[in-house]
Amino acid sequence: MRSVSILIFVMVLIFGCTKEKAIKVETSDQFTDELKELKTYFQIPGLAASVQKDGELVYQKYFGYSDLESKTKLDTTTLFPVASLTKVFSGVLIMKLAEEGKLSLDDPLQKYLHNVKLNDSILVKHILSHTSQGAIGKNFYYSYRFGALTAVIAEASKKPFDTYMHEAIFTPLGLKNTHLLKDSIQIAQNSLKIAKPYFLKDSITTGFIDYGYSASAGIVSDINDLHIFNKALDNNTLISEASKKLMFSGLDPSLPYSYGIFNQEFQGENLIWGYGQYDCYSSLFLKVPSKKLTLTLLANNNLMSDPARLIYGDAMSSLFALSFLKNYVFLEPEMALFENQESLKSSADYASTDIYRKKLLAQALASSFMAQFDNQHIEISEVLLNKTFSEFPDYLQYADLNLLHTLTFLKEVTFYKELGEFDQFDEKIEAISAKLLKVDPEHPYVNVYMGVYHDRKGNQEKAFYHFKQIVEADNFSKFWYTSEAMNWIAKNKPDYNMSNAK
Repeated sequence: MRSVSILIFVMVLIFGCTKEKAIKVETSDQFTDELKELKTYFQIPGLAASVQKDGELVYQKYFGYSDLESKTKLDTTTLFPVASLTKVFSGVLIMKLAEEGKLSLDDPLQKYLHNVKLNDSILVKHILSHTSQGAIGKNFYYSYRFGALTAVIAEASKKPFDTYMHEAIFTPLGLKNTHLLKDSIQIAQNSLKIAKPYFLKDSITTGFIDYGYSASAGIVSDINDLHIFNKALDNNTLISEASKKLMFSGLDPSLPYSYGIFNQEFQGENLIWGYGQYDCYSSLFLKVPSKKLTLTLLANNNLMSDPARLIYGDAMSSLFALSFLKNYVFLEPEMALFENQESLKSSADYASTDIYRKKLLAQALASSFMAQFDNQHIEISEVLLNKTFSEFPDYLQYADLNLLHTLTFLKEVTFYKELGEFDQFDEKIEAISAKLLKVDPEHPYVNVYMGVYHDRKGNQEKAFYHFKQIVEADNFSKFWYTSEAMNWIAKNKPDYNMSNAK
């Protein structure tokens, strides 16, 4: 009897291990297939990917080329500019300086700035959390003001920004392939093997490298060094557990951005993430603390970030993030990442789930972006949106800035391509914008979208109202939407007193 029990135990043990291994293999294979699919869809020349579990690499692959012309493939020696992922490093520096008593998150920004004048109520934590514009500390708007932390870090550490970055992070972690990129001379002198930059126009075109660094951007690195940095975050090597928790939770947990990094909840999981986007590069860094999982992706065009509008603060608008989450976190590899005409005709077992809705909307958003290059994506996006509204009819419950962007961008693409009036979703556009502006009347993105929307509809008074909201808003730094609003007013309302602009 005892021997039978032992045999059963051994069989269960073997079967269990085999099954677990099979699941991991299936997940890895599905993730690989989907990354290839995404790479092709977004015409990305080269893509580096890794997944870390419990501090160890469990997945690492390189797809495509660092140089299309010479057919040079990506490998472990290839570096990528990570753009705004630099903000995560800068967030760590700020938290470290706060730990050491060299600054306080509640310090006024003006304590550290001598040549820039901002509202006296703006504190270091407001810049660090992108809440310094509008009603200070209340709303998230991704802002280039984050760059002011370069001077804060230098002043508090009593060292140049780059020196302190090296001494506090790069050197102690042994990050031999991570640099603050100053200029092309640095590349030549150090023989840095940086993936060649590309952007998508009518076809894949050679681009340019962004030089210069600050607290906002400028780091070049590789998958393995970013793995070391992530492991140091997990092990509290750089900052304490208390500082890390504060960094990951930020000023207000209800806002999508914490201190130097995004933070959101989805289906019971806390997602800590950041992204980078230059004109010719993109990156994604996504942590799921409860699972001890981290995704890192690097690409040599910007289409891993730009189509998903990650600037609005929702990782679930990225098909790359969704692929990782459905395969590694929610363990649903059987759920197809991309829908097609046939799959949309029926409802799958998971059709009522939040991740399915997010997936439909992420593909619709991506298709609206790709419609610039191929008209068939207009119809694809439209079909996906109609499927979403059919399966989830109470759209105002989940409507957000990304959905408004998708709907208005489709109108813009059809307008510029002279394909006729695209008014299928006008009622939803007006309802969604009303919902968002009720919460935040000065929201610059909503107002610029609606200003353009009403201008296209021929309603100049409504367009003027929205553009005026932008230029007269208190405590906003000028950005592309400010220029668009001011240019429209100057052209269509020449009698408007531009001195009213704040």
